[in-house]
Amino acid sequence: MIDYAEGSGLQYHIGINADLIGKYVVLPGDPGRVPKIARHLENAKQVGQNREYTTYTGTLDGEKVSVMSTGIGGPSASIALEELVKSGAHTFIRMGTCGGMQEEVLSGDLVIANGAVRMEGTSKEYAPIEYPAVADFTVTNALVEAAKIIDLPYHVGVVECKDAFYGQHEPETMAVSYELINKWEAWIRCGALASEMESAALFITGSIRRVRVGSILLTVANQEREKKGLPNPQVHEVEAATRVTIQALRLLIAQDREKNK
Repeated sequence: MIDYAEGSGLQYHIGINADLIGKYVVLPGDPGRVPKIARHLENAKQVGQNREYTTYTGTLDGEKVSVMSTGIGGPSASIALEELVKSGAHTFIRMGTCGGMQEEVLSGDLVIANGAVRMEGTSKEYAPIEYPAVADFTVTNALVEAAKIIDLPYHVGVVECKDAFYGQHEPETMAVSYELINKWEAWIRCGALASEMESAALFITGSIRRVRVGSILLTVANQEREKKGLPNPQVHEVEAATRVTIQALRLLIAQDREKNK
């Protein structure tokens, strides 16, 4: 492959190298969330800023841990994961937001994705569509255990991933409305908990690259509850998801140390 970084020693898109990141990485989409998450680490500082990729690194229980934004959608998320893996990282937690799809998924609830519907394009360039987008079992268990420890409401299940935000929220305005509307109904009937944009691409990329990827999402609102006239306040504060993510990393770090004794 061409060295687009032209010998700088940094990964071309994310602008970091192995010296700047930890083996464990939190992946929010929004660059603005990175310093907020990094405040939960010790001695965290910004180590990279290029395009949509803002990176902070600190320590957690004596282990080097990083937080890097991925931007919106599968293409930029998969690039982040690829280049972080090339830099030596092996465990990733996507921490983002979603929209609820089942009535019981309330605003402010956490959704821990154990699998994802591949209604996006990035993962199709990694694996045939028949191959499932599945979260790493160990990371998923750590997220569930962390949510229990902190005692926050959570759901575990499949999320739907798409490329077009407005295709979900204004499907009737699209030329392919017949497909979008019918498939949305199908995902609900299948039990999909929530809709978001990155987990499927990250799960598939992680499978191909043999690294661990999990996903935890804050439910901002639920458009199905809105349609039915049910209470549906908006929640944008991601501190609860951050706390669960950090606790899950503590569990994973401790488990990994025990295995490596």
